[in-house]
Amino acid sequence: MNTRVVTAHIPVELADQLDDISARLDRPKGWIVKRALASYVELEARRHAMVLEALTDVDEGRVVSHADIKAWVDGLPE
Repeated sequence: MNTRVVTAHIPVELADQLDDISARLDRPKGWIVKRALASYVELEARRHAMVLEALTDVDEGRVVSHADIKAWVDGLPE
């Protein structure tokens, strides 16, 4: 697998937390950062896909009116 170095400035508190996790898991910080970044990228890709799906629903008229939502909320038990 080809790799590339990426540099980021992070708050000291976050760096300290990374140090703690690295020590607790007995894993290199790079391994933890790589896993965290991969999880974030996957989550962001899913979020983007859901936004595109929602925009398609809007374009195709699959929406619920504000009045219908308000009526539903008003009908919920307290």
